[in-house]
Order: sequence, then C-alpha cells, then structure tokens
Amino acid sequence: MGESATVSMRRLHGYVAHRLAVSIIGGDAAPGSVLPNEEQASSAFGVSRTAYREAIRMLAAKGLVEAQPKTGTRVAQRSRWNLLDPDVLGWHFEVEPSPTFISSLFELRLIVEPAAAAMAAERRDDGDIADLAEALSRFAALGTTRPEGLEADLAFHTAILRATRNEPLTALSSVINAALHWSVRIKLDAPEDVRRDSLGDHQAVFDAIARRDSASARARMAALLEQALADTMRALSVRAGAAV
Repeated sequence: MGESATVSMRRLHGYVAHRLAVSIIGGDAAPGSVLPNEEQASSAFGVSRTAYREAIRMLAAKGLVEAQPKTGTRVAQRSRWNLLDPDVLGWHFEVEPSPTFISSLFELRLIVEPAAAAMAAERRDDGDIADLAEALSRFAALGTTRPEGLEADLAFHTAILRATRNEPLTALSSVINAALHWSVRIKLDAPEDVRRDSLGDHQAVFDAIARRDSASARARMAALLEQALADTMRALSVRAGAAV
C-alpha cells in the first residue's frame, strides 16, 4: 500500500471512529449494546470493512468497545473508558459533558496543578520563567476572554508542568489542554457580562513561581482553578437559562 493510500485509510478509520465514539459518549449507543456487524456498519458508513475494523480497534484500545468473537462488538461500560485519553476527552466535549463530569475534571486538575505549581517554584530555571513570562505577555495582549488568548493560556499551564522536570506529570498536559479548550469555549459563548478576565489569577501564579514561593504557588493555582470552575458553571447556567 502506497503512502497516499495509507493516509487515506487513516482518515477513513479516524472518521468512522469519531462518528462511533460521539454516538457512544452521547448515549445513542448505550453500554452493553451490540454494534451493527462489520458488513452492515461498513456499508452504512460507506467505507471498506478494513477501515471499519481499524476504527473498532482504535475504540477498543481506548476502552470504548469490546470485540467478542461470538457476540460481536459491544459498547463497554463507562468504567472501562480511558477518560484521560485526549481523543476520548475531546469526544466528550463534542456532545457537551454533564456538570458532574466537568466538576470531576476540575477536581483532577485541583489535585495535579497546584502540586505542579509548587514543584515548578522549587525546580524552575531562568528558561522556564522566560517561557511563562512570554505566555503571560501574549495572554495579556490577546485578552483572556477572546479565542486568540486560548493558545497563550495553554502555553502558560504547559510551561508550569514542564518546569516540574517530571515527565509523567508533564504528560498530563493533554488532559489540561482539553479541559481548557472546552471551558474557554463555554465562556466565549456566554454574554460578555459573564466573562471574567483571569489575567490577574495567572499573574499571581507567575509571581509566586518566579520568587520560588512554593506554598504561595500552590495556593494561587488552587484559587485560579476554583474560580475557573465557578466561571464555567456560571456560564453553563446562563446558557441553559437562555435555552429554556
């Protein structure tokens, strides 16, 4: 198979995996339910059976489905889903996660990021401070309530994880990025009077890390996340009220 054919196949099975995953996470295909057989499903999606099989393998690797020889492919129980997988998180946000899931994700961030900020304050070097300062400067210039500020926000949080010098901890940046993308999107959809500028919260975290004050860095990051959760829930509440 040539390179172009391989790329095309990857796109096809990625498309099928995406469609199936959104259906599963959105509740259209409940845990325990059996998916259509390979022939039916590949025909319905307009793809080859090979592309469909690859999509199922992809979802099985992420814990969303279980392929069994005699009973077919079933939707796995939610407890088996790899919720920290970036794709699985992204698919959750496409169908709009429940307030419970959002709170759970922020709880995870509250466990990880304050500790990371404290560790960064102890281990950071001048290069880390330069990276954080650059991200904060772009954040200030682009605005924390505008889409353009999102990448700077992501860069700031990622730089803190990188400054911990802890590779497994840094690997969690994909979880944080996914949560940030979604919470920013929700706030951007809210009326302007609901959007709160979080630049001061980020500045306080930066200042604590810069002066190597680990206790303050931990506290400031916790405060930032608690406020971010409150802002997100408020934006969701306003949007839900507008939809009634």
